[in-house]
Amino acid sequence: MDYSQFLSKRSALRKPSAIRTLQSYLSIPNMISLSGGMPNPETFPYKNMSFRMHNGEKITVGEANLRRALQYSGTAGFPELIDWLRKLQWEEHQPDCDYDICLGNGSQDLLTKAFDMLIDEGDSILIEKPTYVGALSYLRPLNVNFVELQCDSNGINPKYLENILSNWPKDKPYPKLLYTVPTGCNPTGMIIPLYRKEQIYELAQKYNFLILEDDPYYYLQFFPHRIPSFFSMDIDGRVLRFDSFSKVISAGMRLGWVSGPRPLIHRIVLHSQVVNLHPSGLSQMITYLILTRWGIGGFLAHVDEVATFYQEKRDIFCKSAQKYLNGIAEWNVPNAGLFVWIKLLDINDSTFLIKNKAMFKGVLLIPGHDFYPVGEPTSYVRASFSTATPKEIDEALKLLGEMIRDERNYGEGEYA
Repeated sequence: MDYSQFLSKRSALRKPSAIRTLQSYLSIPNMISLSGGMPNPETFPYKNMSFRMHNGEKITVGEANLRRALQYSGTAGFPELIDWLRKLQWEEHQPDCDYDICLGNGSQDLLTKAFDMLIDEGDSILIEKPTYVGALSYLRPLNVNFVELQCDSNGINPKYLENILSNWPKDKPYPKLLYTVPTGCNPTGMIIPLYRKEQIYELAQKYNFLILEDDPYYYLQFFPHRIPSFFSMDIDGRVLRFDSFSKVISAGMRLGWVSGPRPLIHRIVLHSQVVNLHPSGLSQMITYLILTRWGIGGFLAHVDEVATFYQEKRDIFCKSAQKYLNGIAEWNVPNAGLFVWIKLLDINDSTFLIKNKAMFKGVLLIPGHDFYPVGEPTSYVRASFSTATPKEIDEALKLLGEMIRDERNYGEGEYA
């Protein structure tokens, strides 16, 4: 595939960093480096580090590994961690195309670099409605044309998508990409089922667009078997898949990875070379030592435990929602992720209630307006069940129910 047709003008102009490209040569035996401005590790005030796992196991980062973790390293990430992730991708997705992997400071770091790589001002992109507000916050200043795809409880409807593309104006270029959060979508919690993914991928082939699969909640599916990814069905090299350790190991480690066609991964690496240089070496080393201790099977067992934890949190939330919101709100029970998308009945715009009344009462939620690409009033609200205790969830939904009833009876003036 000729990927130059997808690149933005900025990305097409990027050249390798003269210093960063030398990084791989430092591992060659007997190589004497007088090139980069690397600090001497003898000056680092750290000797070693150890930490204890929940199961009581102790993991030690020895002196040599710690020195390496605290020094500049390759932009794409530690080679051994990339190799481990390649084995994971094969075990979980079995991709049928040539691909590469690079790590970043969380998957959002890599996602925004992919947007920068593919989008010029005025370009059209296919995007779910509603969708992740973090992506929208990056995209809006780029002055893109959002082609909104209204989603139902199963996400994007392929028939609706094909109708848009088959009637696309002949004097305008087709959208170059589809951005989707297909699993436990933030904010709706929906999952795109396999049959729809297959149809969407066929449309990507027919109309020649790339799929940006932003999937940080993939391992938080509440099914016995996870629904396969777009990446698993990619035979053309048109899927960029974004994974994250944030939801399953640690958010503060800021570590994610992107898998996809080598030419596109190379472009993302070129961007990283002049922005953040490389992901945190310490985060990579700690994560790698944990993953090698577990092995692939141990990691998959761990994420199953995490998914069960959040499934139980979801059940607690939905039980309280049924108690306090029945008849005044509607919601679908999510089968993945951390969120419930709630429709407030007989309230056209949730913004004032959520940003004023709910905050006044000590309850933080996010009005649905923020998740719409173009922005419009909506009765929807996003709630997260991830960190609140059962008691806090119950109290928050009780207060929300009271506020909805007050809003329906008295309007905005009650807490103004």
